[in-house]
Amino acid sequence: MIIPAADRLQHVSEYYFSKKLQEIQRMREAGCDVINMGIGSPDMAPSEETIEALCHSARQAEHHGYQPYKGIPALRKAIAQWYHQVYGVSLDPEKEVLPLMGSKEGITHISLAFLNSGDEVLLPELGYPAYRAVTQMVQASPRMYPLVEQQDWQPDLEAMRREDYSKVKLMWLNYPHMPTGGPPRREVFEQLLAFAHEKKILLCHDNPYSLVLPTGDPLSLLSIPHAKEVAIELNSLSKSHNMAGWRVGWVAGAASYLNEIFKIKSNVDSGMFKPIQEAAVQALQNPPVWHQQRNEVYRERREMVYQILDKLGCSYSTQQQGLFVWARLPSQVSSVEDWVDNLLQQYHVFVTPGFIFGEKGKNFIRLSLCNTKHILEKTLDRLNKF
Repeated sequence: MIIPAADRLQHVSEYYFSKKLQEIQRMREAGCDVINMGIGSPDMAPSEETIEALCHSARQAEHHGYQPYKGIPALRKAIAQWYHQVYGVSLDPEKEVLPLMGSKEGITHISLAFLNSGDEVLLPELGYPAYRAVTQMVQASPRMYPLVEQQDWQPDLEAMRREDYSKVKLMWLNYPHMPTGGPPRREVFEQLLAFAHEKKILLCHDNPYSLVLPTGDPLSLLSIPHAKEVAIELNSLSKSHNMAGWRVGWVAGAASYLNEIFKIKSNVDSGMFKPIQEAAVQALQNPPVWHQQRNEVYRERREMVYQILDKLGCSYSTQQQGLFVWARLPSQVSSVEDWVDNLLQQYHVFVTPGFIFGEKGKNFIRLSLCNTKHILEKTLDRLNKF
């Protein structure tokens, strides 16, 4: 290169899955039939009505121009109505909903909007790698907070109250939790909100899995009274509506927070394709039976994933929520990276090593439910000699 890369990239590496997918692609090009159980990319289609709405809108010539930076009013209204229906949360569609091109970009927008160099950010010791990567990209300092395995991976608030968090501005949380499948708990949310008020920390809740195999009613952090004072919430259609590639998400919360995030977003993109927005409006009207049918498919697949894990000698909880199963490796495994690579090279099956989510995941793996019954049967057959 004629110039060096920015200093901010010194602590940021290429996303693990980006590199691994390239390796898998090379293996497939060489004739290997690799089964990918690592990525949570839904393989089922959106509702037929959603697809028809996309096609109908795309045929309108006037729908191919620039769109409002804040999304079309119909989409903001549909999101607000969906939040009320699913979570019992009231949102002002004009002021408290900001559509995003997938919720992942929201992690960057939020960080740019609120963090200065040297600010600290609380990250779960097991969590989505983008939280740490973006924190470091904006030159803030990541700081891990503990999760308790014996309490379904809930935050250890007792330990956290003993810490000095005077430099912390943001705290990322994510329930149902990825990667562990830990459930959301209302009483924990209440305690976290009290903690945020006390410490003057903005809670950023990432909530894309609440409709996938829930064990109770879906829960939003914003459903807790006065949450909007200290919390915002990301959500998306990727997992809940089989629309990962469509890139439709949003951030919800008080206008004072969203206005600052919008300053960043309006300088980054030029609005979402209108047919996708209109299709998203339709998707948000999917009836409960549609979600039930999707979850029945995932439930059947999960039983087969349990069988795969049994063959691998792993242990796991059957009370997990979301699109994955988190499992502990057998005690004799000394290196999860070598174990995962051996599974890929010898059996042509890829699973996600837990260490990519944090040091505490070094003895774990994560398996996705995004494979058909036929593929899972093929996986079981390959592992007969494991």
